[in-house]
Amino acid sequence: VQLVESGGGLVQAGGSLRLSCAASGFTFDDYAIGWFRQAPGKEREGVSCISASDGSTGYADSVKGRFTISSDNAKNMVYLQMNSLKPEDTAVYYCAAEYIVPSLKCRTVVHDGAYFGSWGQGTQVTVSS
Repeated sequence: VQLVESGGGLVQAGGSLRLSCAASGFTFDDYAIGWFRQAPGKEREGVSCISASDGSTGYADSVKGRFTISSDNAKNMVYLQMNSLKPEDTAVYYCAAEYIVPSLKCRTVVHDGAYFGSWGQGTQVTVSS
């Protein structure tokens, strides 16, 4: 399993970024893909997830209405569109993947980093005030 994040950078508050996660080495349609973030001195936080099989999604309350997760199953890609960014969104963002049974909805594991067994290297997002 390989996950490669891209798209991070420096943006002003109120701006937008789109993160990408390129996945390989597993049957994409059988997996849930999650985005997590970790700011310096803080615990890792689940941000969003998507089940590739049915497109069901989950979001942390802190990003609902601002972030949108999507997938392109033909390309084995997951995207996180981040709008109305705030300084508190500053963190390293990680893409994670794990097999998910069809009966389990992604929103039930969006906060559970221990559920995900494979992780990318992370991409830095910095939001200036």
